[in-house]
Amino acid sequence: MCGIVGLLIKNPALREQLGSLMVPMLIGMTERGPDSAGLAVFTAPLPQGRRKLSVFAGYVAGGDRYDWQELVSALNQDLHAKAQVEAKGNHGILSFAIEPQTVRQWLQGYQPLLKVFSAGRSIDLYKDIGTPAEVAARYGFADFQGTHLVGHTRMATESAVTPDRAHPFTAGEDFCLVHNGSLSNPYAIRRMLAPHGIAFDTDNDTEAATRFLEWRLREGDELKEALQKGFEVLDGFYTFLMGTPTELALIRDPFACKPAVVAESDDYVAIASEFRSLAHLPGVAHAHVFEPAPEEMYVWKV
Repeated sequence: MCGIVGLLIKNPALREQLGSLMVPMLIGMTERGPDSAGLAVFTAPLPQGRRKLSVFAGYVAGGDRYDWQELVSALNQDLHAKAQVEAKGNHGILSFAIEPQTVRQWLQGYQPLLKVFSAGRSIDLYKDIGTPAEVAARYGFADFQGTHLVGHTRMATESAVTPDRAHPFTAGEDFCLVHNGSLSNPYAIRRMLAPHGIAFDTDNDTEAATRFLEWRLREGDELKEALQKGFEVLDGFYTFLMGTPTELALIRDPFACKPAVVAESDDYVAIASEFRSLAHLPGVAHAHVFEPAPEEMYVWKV
């Protein structure tokens, strides 16, 4: 059992409040996921030619006091990357003007215990073990601004409680997924993707769904086409919430075993596993509140 939350702001005047509106949503899902929590927030994209990585230093000794500026200095000296960093404890949002894969390879040589949690022009990702309230306070979620976000609270059922196994999961650039449920065929999906050169970072079943859907997008599918293929390939019980730079997407399996509720108004689209995480939102009493149907695709654009 886990909790999912999502928030897309339609009214630009509310985008400064994205984080403060979201934090009660995340904390409202504590009973569904007290082990770990995470958040992917989408902001205005970086200029063409620049990319960013969300990097986690929590596996490094003294990672809470990690010297991100020393890392940036070494990166710029070695690769002339024009790199900068925005650090929050053991997470650093590292931006640069070279190819992300080059930076990933450099990081592996510089400090093998660093973990890359996301890549792209728009996405920043934070996740860690602890209750949702603890994780939100640790990284200042209430101060986040942007257009939309995807969040998760985890109750581990099929892999260890570690930061890298927390959600959201990402693949490629600017794509993330959170999951409530369980897949029965994640290893079949891994075997299917292996000939395409797709490697995995964890043994979490959610990573299999994330990499499958991102692979379909990379192969040229539109988001709805990728989701339709997901219905055909992904076996199990699931509610998936996904984020791209311009969209939130929600699907439930054909049996709709895992709960979800949506509140949509002129100002926002809000999604959670239970209504209690939406009850504080402004104007929710007048929003269109509904339960998503099984095996239907719901896609909202910024």
